Amino acid sequence: MLNGRIVLGLLLLVGILAIPLSYSLDSANAASDTKDAIPLQPIIDGSKPGEVLEIKPGIYSGPVSIDKNISIRGDSSVTVLNMEAESTITIRSDGVTLQGFTVQHLTNEPTAAIQVEGDRVEITGLDIQSQSFGIVLRGSVDGLIHSNTISWAGPESASSGQKGNGIDLYNSHRTHIEDNQITGMRDGIYLENSRNLTVKANTLLHTRYGIHCMYIDGSSVMDNVGENNSTGAMVMGVKNTVVSGNSFRKQNENVHSQGILLYDVQQSSVHNNVVEGNRVGMNIAESSGNEIRGNVVLRNFIGIQLVLAEDNQFTRNQFVSNVIEASAMDSRNNEMKENYWDSFQGLDLNNDGISELSYGINPFYEQVVNRNSAYQLFFQSPGMIFMSSLFTEGKAEWTSDRSPLMSMEAQSQTTKTGTKAVKETTAVWIIGCILLGLATFIMIKMGVLRK
Repeated sequence: MLNGRIVLGLLLLVGILAIPLSYSLDSANAASDTKDAIPLQPIIDGSKPGEVLEIKPGIYSGPVSIDKNISIRGDSSVTVLNMEAESTITIRSDGVTLQGFTVQHLTNEPTAAIQVEGDRVEITGLDIQSQSFGIVLRGSVDGLIHSNTISWAGPESASSGQKGNGIDLYNSHRTHIEDNQITGMRDGIYLENSRNLTVKANTLLHTRYGIHCMYIDGSSVMDNVGENNSTGAMVMGVKNTVVSGNSFRKQNENVHSQGILLYDVQQSSVHNNVVEGNRVGMNIAESSGNEIRGNVVLRNFIGIQLVLAEDNQFTRNQFVSNVIEASAMDSRNNEMKENYWDSFQGLDLNNDGISELSYGINPFYEQVVNRNSAYQLFFQSPGMIFMSSLFTEGKAEWTSDRSPLMSMEAQSQTTKTGTKAVKETTAVWIIGCILLGLATFIMIKMGVLRK
């Protein structure tokens, strides 16, 4: 009996000790900070319309609601902390400005650090740490979201489905989203059902989709950088939009990773982008009437993939060091001209830098794998290469570049980043040849000495 009581007592003691161990240290610290925090809502309530509130250093408690056109300014010494199941700051008035402070949104409910419902709202220089969404705009027009840092503050083991988007925008026209850095969220920037948006010079890291466009019109996605996402830019159901000057690298986490995906995209321009080191560089599906020009497609597993893509123009793109340069299925009437394909051996009889022989995208491998995915095991095997070289069925219908460039020097529409990347590839090739030559020389000399 005594032993049983001792065992029971030990179990109770272990249970009591386990409670604080299982409780997040960060959550405990945050809870302590919340108790000591200065309520922010009374300060807002005491302000007048048009007033600029300069917040003194300290920790302030949310959630708060702003229903007048005021400006709230702080610096890195100012933190607004919220652990309740509401958005930390909700903006319901037009003309509100938030600038310079830190927002910690520590709840996993589907709420936001900043919820914007008013027009002409400016949010700049905030450091947002969220366990849910970052900045959410709903029916808010003419906004400016720039120079903010948004990062995931929840557990590292959280899946993308457990996270919120960095910037989430719906029915919010003429919004400018510029120069923000977003790390570890579900989608970096999510745009839906909006017109005339500008998404420029943002950095998207370790997200599901760096930039996710759904049903937007007349917008521009320019000069953004995305790395280590599942997909750099997923552009779906879009019209009259420009995707230009972006760099999407190292999207290769799974078989569905890609630099840029165009799905159901019409009358848009995709030019001067760099897609490097992705599972698929550019994936164009069920899209038509688009201009694909001057892009550098570099060191991807598949350079460009076309599926049910029709009536698009592909001009002066560079395809360099991709394992599979291109694949095309059920894609008709696409015009390809003056692209550079580094694996193609052309014939230039008049020295104009353009081959008189066309480059056809052989669909054999894609068709075989589409029928039985297990055949991917034979990729680049001698048998697969031999069979592909013999395959000529429907060659007249293959997607073909009728006038491929003979060299990269003939290019005139490349981005600076892309040109640099291509030069780096050439330099690596030259260095490799030199090292191979030296190794061969050493081996020969050693053989001579042994004799």
